[in-house]
Amino acid sequence: MSDEFRTNLLGPEPTRLPAESEVYQGLAMGQEARDLVVKHPESSLLWAILAEEAWDEGSTVESYAYARVGYHRGLDALRRNGWRGAGPVPWEHEPNQGFLRALYSLGRAAAAIGEVGEPERIDTFLTESDPAAKAAIEASQH
Repeated sequence: MSDEFRTNLLGPEPTRLPAESEVYQGLAMGQEARDLVVKHPESSLLWAILAEEAWDEGSTVESYAYARVGYHRGLDALRRNGWRGAGPVPWEHEPNQGFLRALYSLGRAAAAIGEVGEPERIDTFLTESDPAAKAAIEASQH
């Protein structure tokens, strides 16, 4: 039996998004996510940061909107990188963290605005992507 066959029995391979070097560099240099997102609108990380900042300011609707964009941009990136709608998206792979943070923020804001069903679906999606992601995100926000 080939190793490929055994791997396929275990489910899809983890999806690892490519690094966003220009985004990381801009953030490291102190540029604001709001300024960087104009140059890099495809970046889930930047939309996640905007969602987190809006949440921290008490702007729940804006947080929801930013997180929704980050979530959809992340889905686009995942699909471009071989994801077929299921399978691990490991938190420990840093380029995946923007999508997972946007997903978390979307669930949190959806619950806050009274969405029915969506917070549970998002929580399931986050857990299926990486069971450790939610705890890692929450630990990084304290």
